Amino acid sequence: MTFIRRLLTAGNEHFFLFGPRGTGKTSWCASTYPDALRIDLLNPAILRRYSIEPEYLITLVEANPKTRQIVIDEVQKLPALLEVVHLLIERKTGHQFILTGSSARKLRRQGVNLLGGRASQKLLYPYMAAELDTRFKLSTAVTQGMLPVVWAAEQPLNTLEAYNALYLHEEVQTEGLVRNIGDFARFLQAISFSHAAVLNLSNVAREAQVSRKTVEGYLSILEDLLLGFRIEVFAKRAKRKLAAHPKFYFFDAGVFRANRPAGPLDLATEIEGAALEGLVAQHLRNWCAYSQGRHSLHFWQTRSQSEVDFIIYGEQFFCAVEVKNSTRVNSGDLTALKHFTEDYPQAKPYLVYRGEDRLMRDGILCLPCEEFLAALKPDNFPS
Repeated sequence: MTFIRRLLTAGNEHFFLFGPRGTGKTSWCASTYPDALRIDLLNPAILRRYSIEPEYLITLVEANPKTRQIVIDEVQKLPALLEVVHLLIERKTGHQFILTGSSARKLRRQGVNLLGGRASQKLLYPYMAAELDTRFKLSTAVTQGMLPVVWAAEQPLNTLEAYNALYLHEEVQTEGLVRNIGDFARFLQAISFSHAAVLNLSNVAREAQVSRKTVEGYLSILEDLLLGFRIEVFAKRAKRKLAAHPKFYFFDAGVFRANRPAGPLDLATEIEGAALEGLVAQHLRNWCAYSQGRHSLHFWQTRSQSEVDFIIYGEQFFCAVEVKNSTRVNSGDLTALKHFTEDYPQAKPYLVYRGEDRLMRDGILCLPCEEFLAALKPDNFPS
């Protein structure tokens, strides 16, 4: 597959680059810093060397004064190495450290000091439609998701299944995060029914045949590894009684499809609708992470079940987005957006659907989903 330029911007400061496996952290570092020194802690021999003597890094850096960048891949494999990095930063050697890993929360849970605030944090997520440009096809994305490792494969769906099996199951067990991989596998299948839905942990526990406390622990693992995320109800200056529970999403629509059972008792339209909403969710989360200023992603649901799928609220932008897996826009599709803008006239409403035409209905911009996603870029929102 040809080179694909990512929308993540580099900087001159030290930083952590977090993201799930397969999102292209190593490739991004290689293309952005082609002359950097690289330490790959996924390589067993290199991991052993630095495990025995973390200070080996000092001799390496001192011997390469003209090499500006030092990239350390999968730094969570050896948290002790961060103490040495911290020391080198304090010495002001003139080097820039770029440290990749699966999760900041995972390191914090191990009691690791993330360089005492001397390094910023960046996140790399699956592709956005704008990164793929003309290669992006909505039907493909809804089926296989947006993971770079999947899009680069000759047989994407087989690669997706392998990723799901090897990373979401075996990697979690290898890290010692769960004791019973069978319980965790049932949990993944059970929580797939909560993708793009309000989360009810008791229902997930019952379906997975484990305790609610166990489900809470498993959910934390997904979030620690950036494999799933929750969005909270938007309740700022609320004028109505609102729902109390968050919604859940897998980090990628393809990973959701890989975990969701599909058979005679599972409605294909329901699965595709959840995948489409998840695809929009991951794009909006990416947009919040990559754009300037602080923006947060929410949803809005009243006790009377009037719901808007997504609310973006931030320093420079406030909008409401409703997603419909249909090729037509009906008047009933706009009801929740109208309710929301009655309460929040400052918000710009959007309806995103599977049709081909841009429409303006009752002051609400209705956009084809493929057009909407393709136009999402850092600091640029469809209009």
